[in-house]
Parts: sequence; structure tokens; C-alpha cells
Amino acid sequence: MPLNMVSEGESFLIKKINGKEEIRRFLENLGFVAGAQVSIVSRICGNIIVQVKESRVAISREMAQKIIV
Repeated sequence: MPLNMVSEGESFLIKKINGKEEIRRFLENLGFVAGAQVSIVSRICGNIIVQVKESRVAISREMAQKIIV
């Protein structure tokens, strides 16, 4: 299921990243790789704050749809 569909506070493992090569590379540089553990911290105006690899990252809802957990 896409990351934007999960509820806040639960931890999930990333299964894969969908999208074009440049989008996958961008997310990979932020720490979103297969096997990494992620959790949603909060949602603000359609954007999502995600905890990944001991850091918090804000991504858009569209980017979160490309991350499959």
C-alpha cells in the first residue's frame, strides 16, 4: 500500500519505490530505500512529515504515493 494511505505513528518497512528513475534517485538520496523503516509523524496541508533513518523529512502527498510499504 502507498505510504500516504497509512495512519500516523505506525512503523512500516519500505517494499519498493515506484516512479521515474530521477524520482526514485531523489527519494533514495533522502533515505527512502527498500528495507528501510518509516513512520508518519504528521500531516500538514496535504504534505507528510516522515521519520526515516533517524531523521524527519517532509514530502508531498504525490511523492508519498510512490513509496510502497
